[in-house]
Amino acid sequence: MGNPFVHIELTTSDVGKAKSFYKSLFAWKLKDVDMGGGQTYTMVDVGEGTGGGMFEMPGAPIAWIPYAAVKDVAKSTEKARSLGATILKEKSEVPGMGWFSIFRDPTGAMIAIWEPKPKPKPAPKAKPKKKAKAKAKRKAKAKRKARRR
Repeated sequence: MGNPFVHIELTTSDVGKAKSFYKSLFAWKLKDVDMGGGQTYTMVDVGEGTGGGMFEMPGAPIAWIPYAAVKDVAKSTEKARSLGATILKEKSEVPGMGWFSIFRDPTGAMIAIWEPKPKPKPAPKAKPKKKAKAKAKRKAKAKRKARRR
């Protein structure tokens, strides 16, 4: 599948009630993270499968929003707009993690897209120099030859 769901998020008017319900129902592990500005985001660890989060968002519909992975949020958002989507949240950054946007598809369903921040590439391992390898081979060959004599 090219664009799997990678995160599911609950916007709600009562995070405390939602946390109590879902923790009791599914035994999910919940961790509050300070978002700044007095806002808290609750990370949801479901164990196996796609995790998510929940937070209070005044004025937003109370709903679970799935996030699908994309390579480029800006391009995918523009493509969604060209296909008739109503953009609710333009490309936004989650510092240190990635970017997202949220929209309604032409039928009215809400969905979000997610572009993770690229992981730093490890430094390439130094390859032995060819000359040193060749020299070691010649030396080993000379030792074998000397033992035979």
